[in-house]
Amino acid sequence: MDYQITSYIQHFIREHVKEGDFCIDATAGNGNDTLLLCQLVGERGKVLAFDIQKLALERTKERLDRYQYKAELILKSHVQMGEYARAESVDCIVFNFGYLPKGDHTICTKAESSIAAIETGLSLLKQGGMMTLCIYSGQDSGFQERDALLAYLKTIDAKKYLVILSCYYNRPNCPPIPVVIQKL
Repeated sequence: MDYQITSYIQHFIREHVKEGDFCIDATAGNGNDTLLLCQLVGERGKVLAFDIQKLALERTKERLDRYQYKAELILKSHVQMGEYARAESVDCIVFNFGYLPKGDHTICTKAESSIAAIETGLSLLKQGGMMTLCIYSGQDSGFQERDALLAYLKTIDAKKYLVILSCYYNRPNCPPIPVVIQKL
């Protein structure tokens, strides 16, 4: 079994997303999650992928083209996903916080916009919809965003959402934190 955070989170995505669903990759990065979402929703579904870096969307497009999948790639912040989806219309939203792997580490997600994007995403989720977060921290991406996200997650209305936070308990060097949010 693969114990990488992305594989762990993708397990839950695979269990949740089905043919015909509407999904958002809020942080496209290298396109791995975008590709998975496209595979799961099939031709009847829809996938939007957001990123603020043109390089990220180019890499995502290359990955999708290699496997002959299509998604709507949007060169905007994840905060703006509400401009592209109605409230309570999305089945799954995926976030990876930090920086673009093999990219410029000075360009990374920030606590304020990430929290705003999560709030927007929560309003877009259908009842029963799921949001996943991969929270990376450490030397390159810092701890401020991680700490702010963890504090924010505690404030999410428990009557409307179930927030499940896991951790790699015995791993050194600031392991990533996987989170799954289900809209009740």
